[in-house]
Amino acid sequence: MSSPSFGGLLVVAAIALGAPLLVGMVPAVRVPAVVLEIVAGIVVGPAGFGWVEVDVPIEVLSILGLAFLLFLAGLEIDVAKLRGPVLRSAGLGYGLTLALGLAVGLAFAGAGWVRSPVLIAIALSATSLGLVVPVLKDAGKLDAPVGQLTVAGASVADFAAVVLLSLLFSEMSGSAASKVVLLGLFSLMAGLAVVALGRLERSTRLSTVLVRLQDTTAEIRVRFAVLLLVAFVALASRLGLETILGAFLAGAILNLVDRDTMTHPHFRLKLEAVGYGFVIPVFFVASGLRFDLKALLDSPSAIARVPLFLLALLVVRGVPAALYASTVGRRQAVAAGLLQATSLPFLVTATAIGVTLGEIRPVTAAALVSAGLLSVVIFPLVAVTLLSGEASAVHQPKVTSPRLGS
Repeated sequence: MSSPSFGGLLVVAAIALGAPLLVGMVPAVRVPAVVLEIVAGIVVGPAGFGWVEVDVPIEVLSILGLAFLLFLAGLEIDVAKLRGPVLRSAGLGYGLTLALGLAVGLAFAGAGWVRSPVLIAIALSATSLGLVVPVLKDAGKLDAPVGQLTVAGASVADFAAVVLLSLLFSEMSGSAASKVVLLGLFSLMAGLAVVALGRLERSTRLSTVLVRLQDTTAEIRVRFAVLLLVAFVALASRLGLETILGAFLAGAILNLVDRDTMTHPHFRLKLEAVGYGFVIPVFFVASGLRFDLKALLDSPSAIARVPLFLLALLVVRGVPAALYASTVGRRQAVAAGLLQATSLPFLVTATAIGVTLGEIRPVTAAALVSAGLLSVVIFPLVAVTLLSGEASAVHQPKVTSPRLGS
């Protein structure tokens, strides 16, 4: 058996290093590093110069990167904040999202662009929580009402989209009823895991050992998190569900049972270092390597789909944010809508599954991913401008009449 070549992975690692460096050294380039990673993958891949293809090392690390991306997205979900009016607004907003998404999917299916309106509705319904949270944090709005509503809406959307995709478009055969049963079994086992982990967390003896080993070469908490991630991915695969559901749920469970971080303040930073510093960039660069640019450029009608898909994202995920206007005002509701319409990782995942199942043609998948790239570049930038303008308006002295200023 011949040993695998690491030449392609070397190029991928260089791109993973160069993209954030370029963003950091040229602040005028207000483009997320993830976009540069995908674009660079397109340039060096089969659609560009043809220097790199997805070989075994890249494929393996790409799969791990996707799992870690969903794992860290699940880790962002704060169950404690998903309650009361915030949860009701997020749930109602996602219901409206699915209705709008299905209408858009039916329109695209009628035009002959897609075969499954439901898959398009689900693909358009998610929000990139891992991209939205840093934007809100940098804008100083993460703990403000607009930030809480946006994060809650993104959390519900991410979780529901992953569950629906796994339930309705798993590659494993079986009826919808059998998949519901399997999903219920998976949920039951996840609940048992929460109970078991909660009891272990309260064990004084175990906690003492974890604290002693967490910052040694054992890195025991990181190893435990990786075990949890792999266990749930393996369980989801065993039950015939999408592995992304297992990865996402593993992160949510870890966040639920690991509430007290006073004794291990660097634990999540270490997880992010493993994910964002190593395997997740490989996933994004590999997504660029797989991007079918030729099919997109060879069809003028396919290029025309990109702005329409971008508009569809804005309608499907942005319009429901109008529900927030009574709480945070119209300007911040528009900003929340733009952030909710920011989507890329899930679009990449959903379209890859759709192409594998024959539900989406490669050219349509390329157009959807292109729209996701544009959403990551455009929507957060406009949203931050709106939020900054709101903050400036609050600190400026009022010169309007009492009636107009009230």
